[in-house]
Amino acid sequence: MKSLLIVLTMALGTSLAYADSAEKKETNRVCVDVKGKDGKEVKDPKTGKTKQTCKEVRVHKKLEVSK
Repeated sequence: MKSLLIVLTMALGTSLAYADSAEKKETNRVCVDVKGKDGKEVKDPKTGKTKQTCKEVRVHKKLEVSK
């Protein structure tokens, strides 16, 4: 009986995880300039442009509330 409960729990958990990952999430790419220890922007020696670190951030939808 215990093994049956364990198997059912695992099946339910994997199906919920699959359903959550199946939907497409909206993301934005956010880039921030890299600053050195002195607080100035770091330049790339080859291109001469400022270095940036970029991350993918999920967009959360806000619910509208009426008063």
